[in-house]
Amino acid sequence: MAIEQIKIGFDNFSYVIYCPVTKKAAIVDPGLDSAKILQFIASKKLTLEYIIITHYHSDHSSDSKKIKSLFPQAKIIASEADGKKLALKPDIVISDGNKLTFGKILVDFLITPGHTPGGICIIVNNEALLTGDTLFIGDCGRTDLPGGNLIQMYTSLHEKIMNLPDELIVYPGHDYGEKPFDSLGNQKYTNKTLKAKTLKEFSTIP
Repeated sequence: MAIEQIKIGFDNFSYVIYCPVTKKAAIVDPGLDSAKILQFIASKKLTLEYIIITHYHSDHSSDSKKIKSLFPQAKIIASEADGKKLALKPDIVISDGNKLTFGKILVDFLITPGHTPGGICIIVNNEALLTGDTLFIGDCGRTDLPGGNLIQMYTSLHEKIMNLPDELIVYPGHDYGEKPFDSLGNQKYTNKTLKAKTLKEFSTIP
């Protein structure tokens, strides 16, 4: 398994998940400008199988139409709730706990509402956790935008993310923290949104 973290624009992260053996790949969150993503795929001679959208906001999904036109065989994946808001209808609608394989890659999907109604997180080969705008390094996604929900975010973080293995490496949707990625175990210990013990405490975090 290999994951390429690609910084797009000012602080967005897009990702390419790929199998070095079979050269099969998936793009995660092709927002704003996909030039670097396409260059990477070409340089590695990858076959694009999937375009995965963690949530519908344009800075994570806007170039999915362009990539789909270049790779018509690639299937767009999103949750049901957020898929309804995308410019292109998803080819595959995932639910909580769904799995996907390509090459030697195993992907597990978690529905983690809070930032948007159908935000998803992605576990890759039980080694990496791509969190979109659910969890950042040192913080979590906003809940004050349309579709955001503070209670849902707290539930997603504390009933789903906190129960995952510490060894997972968190790859967020934005470069907002002091480092571009980190172990989930360290985030459980240092991230103020994961350290909050109650919803009331969580709601008062600046």
